[in-house]
Amino acid sequence: MFIEISGLKKHYGEGESRIDVLRGIDFSLDKGEFCVLLGPSGSGKSTLLNILGGIDSANDGEITIDGQRTKEMNEKALTRYRRRHLGYVFQQYNLIPNLNIKENVETGAYLSENPLDVDEILKTLGIYEQRHKLPNQLSGGQQQRASIGRAIVKNPDILLCDEPTGALDYKTSKEILALIESVNRQYKTTVVMVTHNEAIKNMADRVIKLRDGMVKSDKKITDKIPAADLEW
Repeated sequence: MFIEISGLKKHYGEGESRIDVLRGIDFSLDKGEFCVLLGPSGSGKSTLLNILGGIDSANDGEITIDGQRTKEMNEKALTRYRRRHLGYVFQQYNLIPNLNIKENVETGAYLSENPLDVDEILKTLGIYEQRHKLPNQLSGGQQQRASIGRAIVKNPDILLCDEPTGALDYKTSKEILALIESVNRQYKTTVVMVTHNEAIKNMADRVIKLRDGMVKSDKKITDKIPAADLEW
């Protein structure tokens, strides 16, 4: 298994104010799998994604990625792990406003030992013609494409997506999902996507449903649907 998550627990606060967010999460993913994390608000999806991404830390349990245990890493090793393994796509685009689109994507390339070609990524994402524009000169969908470009130019093993279409309209959402689908297929990138949108589960290889900080179900999808054919 490429990703193994075992007994993962996370709480905030102590005593009467303690809130248990993750109550013992267990699952594993093969390299190249497309996994969707589903669940209502407060189920622990984003917390799990943040721990997987090294943004937050667990109180108990462990994550092993490609044979490496993250809890055994010091800060320097954790930074190296994030650079080597991870790309992030968030609902908020988090682009640097005074850099043009190509420069924003290049910030991802600088973090990688083995980056992909920036111009090739921009062409694949359909924003090569906008490469010299600033983020505020682009539509939301184009900005999200640039955000995906910044993440995948690193050539990461794992793409973590937190509600990547949450701020987009229906047509643009499907275009973005199709792009993430093509990244998964073309680069064999393992994708873990948090979403509230039940329809998106139909394009995944695996769907994990969380409730109250626990895995309610873990299902492999054998008849997945292309992103372009999704409806909601």
